[in-house]
Amino acid sequence: MKAQAQPAPATAIEFSPCQLEDAAHFSVLPAECGTLEVAENPAAPAGRKIKLHIARVPAINRRKAEDPLFILAGGPGMAASTMYAGTAAAFARIQRNRDVVLVDQRGTGQSNALECSFDDEKLLRSTTAETEAETARCLAELSKHADVTYYTTSVAVRDLDHVRAALGYRRINLYGASYGTRVAEHYLRRFPDHARAVILDGVVAPEQALGPQIALDAESALVAVLKRCADNAACAERFGNSFATYQSLRDSLQARPVAVDFIDPTTGAKSHLDFGPLHFATVLRLSTYTSEQAATLPLILNLAQSGNFTPLAGQFVLMLKTYGEVLAYGMHNSVVCTEDVPFYSDQNIDRAKIEKTFLGLTQLESLQSLCKGWPRGPLDPDLHARVDSTVPVLLLSGGNDPVTPPSGAEQARAGLKHSVHIVLEGQGHGQLGAPCMDRVMAQFIEHGAVEGLDTSCTKSARPMPFFLSPAGPAP
Repeated sequence: MKAQAQPAPATAIEFSPCQLEDAAHFSVLPAECGTLEVAENPAAPAGRKIKLHIARVPAINRRKAEDPLFILAGGPGMAASTMYAGTAAAFARIQRNRDVVLVDQRGTGQSNALECSFDDEKLLRSTTAETEAETARCLAELSKHADVTYYTTSVAVRDLDHVRAALGYRRINLYGASYGTRVAEHYLRRFPDHARAVILDGVVAPEQALGPQIALDAESALVAVLKRCADNAACAERFGNSFATYQSLRDSLQARPVAVDFIDPTTGAKSHLDFGPLHFATVLRLSTYTSEQAATLPLILNLAQSGNFTPLAGQFVLMLKTYGEVLAYGMHNSVVCTEDVPFYSDQNIDRAKIEKTFLGLTQLESLQSLCKGWPRGPLDPDLHARVDSTVPVLLLSGGNDPVTPPSGAEQARAGLKHSVHIVLEGQGHGQLGAPCMDRVMAQFIEHGAVEGLDTSCTKSARPMPFFLSPAGPAP
């Protein structure tokens, strides 16, 4: 269903110089920033207003193309401006001839962020009642400045088009990562006349309700990494049967957590952790997100089997802090509790099979628990319907993605008449850092077509070699 014409906001966006900073506070990039005021509840324009934060990185070429690239972050809950600051190099070729526009989706970054303070490590050990109590506390805290029901994808795509109109662009190009692919697909559905070309990276098919498949996909990704080690002579000789090591550690940690005293890699302070099965599951899952992290898995599993759990504990703290700092949990909840969890009853959920994975039922049950008290927001009735479009679409997948495997892209592609799907074997979640991917994306956006797109250079992409010692891979 095509969206009805919406009046553009009357307020123009005034930009001033600003800086963008990545989540790790390593990269600082110059940009120009402004805000656009919109109604929190689109159906009540006289009600509370919120300000959308917009950053624009101007094209280098003075004779730039008229259609910019809008970047949509994942999560849900990550801000586009934060994501771009950490990945700008991948978009440098596109930025030569096009503006790059970053709209912090409502509820993230500087767009009335729905952030709540949590002790993530404590939450891992929480009972269902404790999870529900923490969720209620978060909701009460956020209700002081937001009605959390209006922070869903169905509302966000309207914001996106308001920004497009306010900036005077007739058509835009879109890059969406992970959850951002859902936003890009729904924008393509709602505003097809304003979309020129779309890149979907780590694809969530419109029909998908995220959650029930996560544990199974994570287990498959881990097994594939460990099999790759077994098939590699140097890795197999150094670490033996890494899959058996993984299973042995799972069993031992399930029976008894291990007390670990270590130096917190994020603060340098002395720390203590009773490292148990949920800590282990967190490291295993997030370590398969990138081939760089996966490259260390056989090594740190081997060290733990020998009694040295310090690397596992350090990885757990580092990963939890990294992901915890970039996600606005309230916005995440508003999306998941409206767009995913209510549809679990429609899924064929094999709970017995999920329970056998390293994640088990923990993630699935946690999402269901937190959504018991979280209000649902506006949901377009066709959000989970197939998107049918003739707009050119480039789909990118990692062959070993633990959360959005290539099957999601293939399902999404069914209704995309002009599309091409690139799968990079052995890679994880998100393909921006893959060799030559910046050239492929720039070529696609430049021509606005999949016909004639040269993707041959991506065939040489290989996952990072395994670390055979803390010093790194073999020379």
